[in-house]
Amino acid sequence: MSLQLKGHPGRILSVASAMFAVLCAFGSVVTAQDQPLPKVELFAGYSFWLPGANINGQLPGATLPLTSRLESNPRGMGASATYDFNRWFGLTLDGSIDLNSGESTLARRIDDAAFANISFGPKLTYRTKHFAPFVEVLVGDHRLSSDVFGDISKFGLMAGGGLDIKLSRHFAVRLFQADFVYSDYRYAPPGVPDTEIRGLRAQAGLILMFGGEAPPVQPRAACSVQPGEIFAGEPVTATASGSNFDPKRTVIYNWGGSGVVVRGSNSTTQIDTTGLQPGSYLVSANLSEGRRTASCSARFTVRQPRPPVISCSADPRSVQTGGTSTITSNASSPGGRRLTYSYSASAGDISGNGETTTLYIRGAGPGRITVTCNVSDDHNPPLTASSTTSVNVEAPPPPPPPAPEIKQLEAKLDLHSIYFQTARPYANDPEGGLLDSQKEVLRSLSGDFNHHLDRQQPGWPQAHLQLQRKRRRDLRQW
Repeated sequence: MSLQLKGHPGRILSVASAMFAVLCAFGSVVTAQDQPLPKVELFAGYSFWLPGANINGQLPGATLPLTSRLESNPRGMGASATYDFNRWFGLTLDGSIDLNSGESTLARRIDDAAFANISFGPKLTYRTKHFAPFVEVLVGDHRLSSDVFGDISKFGLMAGGGLDIKLSRHFAVRLFQADFVYSDYRYAPPGVPDTEIRGLRAQAGLILMFGGEAPPVQPRAACSVQPGEIFAGEPVTATASGSNFDPKRTVIYNWGGSGVVVRGSNSTTQIDTTGLQPGSYLVSANLSEGRRTASCSARFTVRQPRPPVISCSADPRSVQTGGTSTITSNASSPGGRRLTYSYSASAGDISGNGETTTLYIRGAGPGRITVTCNVSDDHNPPLTASSTTSVNVEAPPPPPPPAPEIKQLEAKLDLHSIYFQTARPYANDPEGGLLDSQKEVLRSLSGDFNHHLDRQQPGWPQAHLQLQRKRRRDLRQW
C-alpha cells in the first residue's frame, strides 16, 4: 500500500491546512490568558463517514467483479482520549465506528459497508480563553466491513482538525472535527482495482477535561480619584490598586486619560488640571505583571467657577466731621470657599479688613463718601466680587442766636472810653491811675463782661471763647 497523497487527497489536506490557519487567526482575536491546562481530554460524540470511493470485489465462484459507489453512513459514534504534555502538544488515541445499513438484498447491500478505526498520533492545539482549534495526524488500524465482500483490516491514516469551545474548567463542546481518511482494501484477485478509501470523517460531541492546575485567579484593578469635583487649577490625586497579582513580581502602572494628561508609573499620581474646561474627565490605569494585566478607570468633574457674592452697609449713614461709621459686609461663596475682605473709601480712613471695619471721617468736608467692599475666595486664581455703600458727612450746625439777656450785656459792653490821669499813679498811690469819674465805669464794664462769659453759649467757636477768657484776665489785672 502506498501512502503518497495525490489529486483529491492532496487538495483535502490543503483545505485542512487553510482551515487551521483561519482558526488560529480567529483564536488570536481573543487575548490569550494563563488558563489552566488539562492533562487528559476525553471526547465522545456523533460520527459521520463519507467513503469517497468505489468498492471493487468479486464474489466466490463468480467470473466477473462487481463495482459500486459506497454510500455515506450517518450512523456512527466516536471517542478519543488525549494526554496533553503542555498547552500546545498532546498524543491522541482515537476510535470510531460507522455501522452498515442493514439492508437485505444483494443489489441493495453491495454499496453498503461499515467502517471502524483505532488510531494513535500527535495533536497540536492553539488555546485561548474560550476557543481551542486543533490539528491532528493519526495512524492505525482501519477496518472496512462490506455487507457483500466481508471484513478487511488495513493500516490507514487520518489527518484533520477541529474547534473546541470551552465551557468551564472541566467541560467543552467539540463544535466540529473533520478528518481525511486514507486506506486501501482488496476484495478481488489481481487485475481488479483496489477499493481506495479517500473519504471524510466528521464528528461533534462533548469533552471532559481532567487534571492540570487549578485555574489562576484573574488579577483585578480598582481606580479612584480625590477629590471627585474640583475647579480648574486644583490638584487631583489618582490612585490604582491591584489584587490577585503575583507578590513576587513587580506590577507596572501605566496611566492615561481622556481629555487630561496623566503622567506617572506608580500606584498614585497627581493630575494637573490647569486650564481644564468644565466637564467630566476620565483617568485610566493599566496594571501589568508579565502577560497578566488588569485595567480600571475613574472620573472626576471640573465645575463651573462661581464667584462669591457680597453686600455691605454703613451704620450710621450720616455723621459729622470727626465722627465714625461702622461698615459691615455680608458675603458668601456658592462653593463654600474661604473668603478674604478688603475696603477702600473715597475720603476718610478705613481701619480693618474683616467682615466689619470702621470709617473715620477725618479732613472731609460736607458731602457723600463712597465705601467699596471687596471679597475674594481662595480659588486659584481668586474669584472676586464688590459692593458699595455710602456715608453722608454733615456740615456743623450754626451757633444758636444769642438770648435777649445776652444782647443787653453785649450792648452794655460796647466800647467805652477810659481816661487815665497823666503822671499817675504815684509810688505811694499805686491805684490812683484812673480818674475818679472813670473807676465806676471800669468796675461796671468788668462786671458785665464776667457775667457775659458766664452766659457763654456751648455752640461758640473755641477761638472766640479763648479770646474772651483772655479779656477777663486783662480786666482782672485792672
